[in-house]
Amino acid sequence: MNLRAAVDGFIAHLGTERGFSEHTVRSYGSDLAQLVAFASERGATQPGELDLELLRDWLWHSSQRGLAKSTLARRAAAVRSLTAWLARTNLSAADAASRLKAPKPDHYLPRVLTREQMDAILGIVAGRAISDDPVALRDCAIVELLYASALRVSELTGLDRGDVDQGRLTVRVMGKGSKERIVPFGVPARAAIDDYLRRGRPALAPDESAGSPLFVGARGGRLANRTVYTLVSTLLSGVPGTGPAGPHTLRHTAATHLLDGGADLRAVQEMLGHASLGTTQLYTHVSTERLKESYRIAHPRA
Repeated sequence: MNLRAAVDGFIAHLGTERGFSEHTVRSYGSDLAQLVAFASERGATQPGELDLELLRDWLWHSSQRGLAKSTLARRAAAVRSLTAWLARTNLSAADAASRLKAPKPDHYLPRVLTREQMDAILGIVAGRAISDDPVALRDCAIVELLYASALRVSELTGLDRGDVDQGRLTVRVMGKGSKERIVPFGVPARAAIDDYLRRGRPALAPDESAGSPLFVGARGGRLANRTVYTLVSTLLSGVPGTGPAGPHTLRHTAATHLLDGGADLRAVQEMLGHASLGTTQLYTHVSTERLKESYRIAHPRA
């Protein structure tokens, strides 16, 4: 089996047996396709011909192209997973990337909205929904649920009608790695979802079975992630602040507001679906920075 075919087998393995998300599988596939081309130029066309020197050279050339540290880290992770799999399946005699290192990605504090900014955005979508326009009703429910449950955009668009328990105020979410979790939401989100289901969704899609999509597009099919990105980025375009303006900003905001309000860190970890507590701890740094800024502004002896 040549290297290209081996990489194809590895990518298929990630999707079917490891349960990686479509986004991760696509990113790894793109990275490793470039590795195959790089290796081929240097005469390495078989899995066993990958060695540490070649892999280090590939990462170095990637860095010279100006790729971000986060991209280099992902490429290193992809190739480490590949060579471990090649060794495990006896397609290679050794795990060539076991000692491969990449620069640690820069860590930036995420963009987080203040409570006043979040209230203003929720007021905008609620005001639009008064018109009874089905898309406005849907968009209001989307923003309320994103903020209430701190969902990823793919988790939101993947919801079916039967995943929402309006009586218990919970939603069943399929997260990364096909891991299911139950996430709470509040009364305002329930009201927005109720309005959308009663007055908005029937105008967009006739299918109201439990297995049908919760959020649908103008043609009645499952809502695309891009539509949610466009909605949220437009709402955030007039809000002061730096950093990415998309659905993940509402997730960051919800997590930070929970911790600001005294929520337990492990409870927030479970709600967000983070595999590592360290990932959730990022939001404690956000809260600390916000406290420091408030102190600098308000305290006479700051």
